[in-house]
Amino acid sequence: MRLQDRVAVITGAGSGIGRAMSILFAREGALVLAADLDGAAAEETAAQVGARCVAMRVDASQPEEVRAMIERAVGEMGRIDVLCNNAGIGSTTDVVDCEPDDWDRVMTVNVRSVFLGCKYAVPHMVRQGRGAIVNTASVAGMVGVPKRASYCASKGAVIALTRQVAMDFVKQGVRVNCVCPGTVDSPWVERLLAGVDDRAAARAALEARQPMGRLGTPEEVAAAALYLASDDAAFVTGTSLVLDGGWTAA
Repeated sequence: MRLQDRVAVITGAGSGIGRAMSILFAREGALVLAADLDGAAAEETAAQVGARCVAMRVDASQPEEVRAMIERAVGEMGRIDVLCNNAGIGSTTDVVDCEPDDWDRVMTVNVRSVFLGCKYAVPHMVRQGRGAIVNTASVAGMVGVPKRASYCASKGAVIALTRQVAMDFVKQGVRVNCVCPGTVDSPWVERLLAGVDDRAAARAALEARQPMGRLGTPEEVAAAALYLASDDAAFVTGTSLVLDGGWTAA
């Protein structure tokens, strides 16, 4: 029960890593607000979690919606102890083929959402004298991945913003870290594979680039986020926790 009676807000909670975070955090004692752009998916997550979770449809890239999300958590649950800025989208183009509108969309969803979550959650955490923010970045923010121009740029920005916010509020008891997964067996991967002719070969290629020879699981990323959100990581801030099956070490 590492999050006993703490309040956790999780964006992108309708599937994949965000759903796994919601389930695990509630199991560890947290009251969870599961937010997602797909309201029905958020409700499905809440149904799987049970009474310790409420769902909310939120566009994490829109200021008023993020403000309302944080205010609902504080108003209905009494406080906000943990924020997981997990909402994000992918892209599959190089810098030449990436259209400006697509670039802006990826940066808006992947980076602006993290900025907004921090902007509206940090003041409450400062008043409480404690809080933990866990951002979902990626090893794509650390290495160059072919055909991922906007995605790599956005996740690199999340890593940099994580470090910066951590330094601004470390004296006020707010810890800010990020998880950097490799390729995770998630709905995003399924959508990626749906667009290729040989799904088996494409999946094998995704597995092979990680020395462990497999994809990560949402539950493994959720476990890392739980560590960063809990008191087990009381001396950890501004760090990027890599879970990539050895990809960046190869």
